[in-house]
Amino acid sequence: MTSPPPLPVLYSFRRCPYAMRARMALVQARQNVELREIALKNKPAAMLEASPKGTVPVLVLPDGTVLEESLEIMNWALSRHDPDGWLKADPVESAFLIQRNDGVFKQALDRYKYPDRLPEADSATARHICEDILKDLERRLQNNDYLMGKTKTLADIALFPFIRQCAFVDRTWYEGLDCPNLQRWLQEHLESLLFQIIMKKRELWTPEALPTLLFSL
Repeated sequence: MTSPPPLPVLYSFRRCPYAMRARMALVQARQNVELREIALKNKPAAMLEASPKGTVPVLVLPDGTVLEESLEIMNWALSRHDPDGWLKADPVESAFLIQRNDGVFKQALDRYKYPDRLPEADSATARHICEDILKDLERRLQNNDYLMGKTKTLADIALFPFIRQCAFVDRTWYEGLDCPNLQRWLQEHLESLLFQIIMKKRELWTPEALPTLLFSL
């Protein structure tokens, strides 16, 4: 009997927003992987050998190819199987939303969320930058269910974990924003089966551990 082909290996950290969106795309694409949950304070040697920069997610393909960026992993998975057409949106607009999220918004979010870690940063100014971007997303959602129209796209999934992170810093502030459509959009993602699957708690990986799949076959 022929053995099944080996699966890609994903090094991940459950609460990392970059790793979240990579896992969501992998599940959406029905691309299973061997999931290796790691501790960021004690990164395994196998992961650092594959990707010396030491950040998650890292996807190691069976042929030895290493994908070190979450968007790279998302596009790789969805290019293989994209059942709901997440990659069909306007690429220019999608790139703008994702680049702003990963750049200006993420920088401001870090300064807002971690004022003690970044004492030179102005947390209030950072939160104001976040608010301006959240309100732009609210405007985009006034006449559409999703950020780029009537259907979910790569941009929705790429931004969602970061909007979640921002909302959870101070729930009272976030819920007090005049952003009912964005709040509805975020809640839909939080309650989705896709999110429940990728947030299942896992034991930390060790070289001796039995392989763990990202999702059940």
